[in-house]
Amino acid sequence: MKQVTREDALEYHCRGGRPGKLSVTPTKPMTTQKDLSLAYTPGVAVPVLAIAEKPELAYKYTARANLVGVVTNGTAILGLGDRGPLASKPVMEGKAVLFKKFADIDVFDIELDCRDPEEMVRTIRALVPTFGGINLEDIKAPECFYIEQALQDCDIPVFHDDQHGTAIIVAAALINGLELQGKRIEDVRLVVSGAGAAAISCMNLVLKLGARRENLILVDSKGVIYKGRTQGMTPFKEAFAAETEARTLADALRGADVFFGLSVANTVTPEMAKSMAPKPLILALANPDPEIPYDVARAARPDAIVGTGRSDCPNQINNVLGFPFIFRGALDVQARCINDEMKIAAARSLAALAREEVPDSVLVAYGLESLRFGPEYLIPKPLDPRVLLWEAPAVAQAAMDTGVARNPLDLDEYRTQLAMRQGKGERLFAYLMNKARSASPPQRIVFAEGEESRILRAAAQIVHDGLGVPILIGRPEVIHQRLQELGIETPLEVVDPENNEKAQAYAQAYHEMRCRKGVTAELAVRQVKDPNVLAPMMVKMGDADTCIAGLLHDYPEVLRPALQIHHTRSGVRKVSGAHIVVAGSQVYVFTDAHVNIDPDAMDLAESAILAADLAAQIGLKPRVAMLSFSNFGSAQHARSRKMAQAVELVRERRPDIPVDGEMHADAAVVPRVLEQGFPFSRIRGANVLVFPSLEAAHISSKLLATMGNAVTIGPILLGAGAPVHVLQSSSDITNIVHMAAVAVMDALSRKNDQSPV
Repeated sequence: MKQVTREDALEYHCRGGRPGKLSVTPTKPMTTQKDLSLAYTPGVAVPVLAIAEKPELAYKYTARANLVGVVTNGTAILGLGDRGPLASKPVMEGKAVLFKKFADIDVFDIELDCRDPEEMVRTIRALVPTFGGINLEDIKAPECFYIEQALQDCDIPVFHDDQHGTAIIVAAALINGLELQGKRIEDVRLVVSGAGAAAISCMNLVLKLGARRENLILVDSKGVIYKGRTQGMTPFKEAFAAETEARTLADALRGADVFFGLSVANTVTPEMAKSMAPKPLILALANPDPEIPYDVARAARPDAIVGTGRSDCPNQINNVLGFPFIFRGALDVQARCINDEMKIAAARSLAALAREEVPDSVLVAYGLESLRFGPEYLIPKPLDPRVLLWEAPAVAQAAMDTGVARNPLDLDEYRTQLAMRQGKGERLFAYLMNKARSASPPQRIVFAEGEESRILRAAAQIVHDGLGVPILIGRPEVIHQRLQELGIETPLEVVDPENNEKAQAYAQAYHEMRCRKGVTAELAVRQVKDPNVLAPMMVKMGDADTCIAGLLHDYPEVLRPALQIHHTRSGVRKVSGAHIVVAGSQVYVFTDAHVNIDPDAMDLAESAILAADLAAQIGLKPRVAMLSFSNFGSAQHARSRKMAQAVELVRERRPDIPVDGEMHADAAVVPRVLEQGFPFSRIRGANVLVFPSLEAAHISSKLLATMGNAVTIGPILLGAGAPVHVLQSSSDITNIVHMAAVAVMDALSRKNDQSPV
């Protein structure tokens, strides 16, 4: 990973001429006099009186339900020590943006010029009406213990992340590390270096997980904390004073199974690591440099599982896996506190998620080819979007189970709501996934390129997510070997094209369809062994509900046999292709980027209608724009006139679809452009964009995906006689899974006689 320089860091914090990392953004309109009257006076009096009568309504009428206060006095800034409250502000702003990025939680950072614990407690208690929860941060021990404990009666979650955040992530790594090493928590000897907030909290949490107190040794800068020691002791250390002859960290580590490092760099030597028990777990978490470097620990103990706090090594123990999602779950059930059961639920959810198949988006984010549960992958990666969907519901469930939740939730609905918090694109993806999961019975999805690694991993994810039943066309021995290499244990159905028990039936049916197109009976036998023919034939013969192909072939190679077998849908002249494009907070349907090179007005009208029906299927109210270099006749040319003609054809055939054009792309998607220049237009903010040619659509979609960071699903084949779909060779696993969901939606809509894809 590239070294971050001092200049990089300072430039980042003042980039764009705007100091800092966050701002406050209104969530309600403020554009008219009425808006102002509602937002402030006189309208604001109504919720004031309602809340005065029923205080719990503050969660409904104010931002409190989604607002956390991050509070510090700057006495223990991570890795930097006591730098005071003002210097701590960049860290607290950083904490705030992590809350927002990972869990959509709003934050006010509060830096208090206060060192007296009693005064801290009084001040924070006075802030309670503002917040739904309070995250204590970078407050030195032992004062942090007292402050947090004294605030547990505030009736909102008060959580010191330096203590519990680290402990929760460490606990997740411990659960999985012990399983991989074949050890039981009640049997292991565990040594913790450091006696600050995180270390004490780790000790307490591992006891709750089942460790035995007599097997734990705590070591501070003066050595082992043992019974009878008087120097540098506090009540919190005294609780972990051990009956032991060990006096140094080296003594304590002899025969130890687990090491937690929460102290300073380079306190553990290779010799000390070698003295540990067989197959140890070493979590050296001092930042920025661990107690023993990752490569040194692995060289000294090849049988060890090693984790650090560093992002450039495997098994990074990172608090960002905890606090955003713990608070998300706690806020959403309006929890009165964050109790031990909620912390343990968070740890166990992270441990469980690490054992799941890793989505391709995570691999891409970290530049990895593969990642699976094992010694170098104990806990999920921070950029894994599934963490929110696993951890927050686990915390919410634990809060409900232990009676500290004021707002019980339906967890299935809650997971959908969480997916929606991840942005409009995530809402769309959640909709597609839920639509596919709703199929009863599950739809059978045949993949022509079943031997390809991306298909295998996508198929496993489809099974895991309950989206359908994948069927893989390919040589069984090759598929099984690749599944083993990829570490995929999910049972998957395989159809061998060379030894298919239904081959004769497929060949006969194919011959009957194509006998007047030059296909002899002998040729039919050979051709149905081609996966690009076999897959759509399986749909034709009822052995699959939908098929997907194209990862290893040019688009026409796959499209041609699919259309020869299924033709076009009744009433459709030509098929066309569409992309669902998620750009920022907006969702669009682009057409046609893959099928018709130079469509005429009739082709464009048909493509527009099909794309509008697709938009409606995914929950959009279609507004169609015919795009051109001309704005409503401003440039007279045959290419612009055909777009205007297409508008009239759509209106004749489907008067229910709002459509206009020809128009520029900015006029189509920016309402004020039309309002200012073309107020007569029938649409504002188009979401179905019809391009004048394949090249225009293809170039635009590719540029938007690469330069505009848009997310696309497609190409989606529109107007085919059956639910057959074609991938691009560049499709990643996420796109394949999304395409599978679209294909299932297509199959369901045809069976239910709804508007087809």
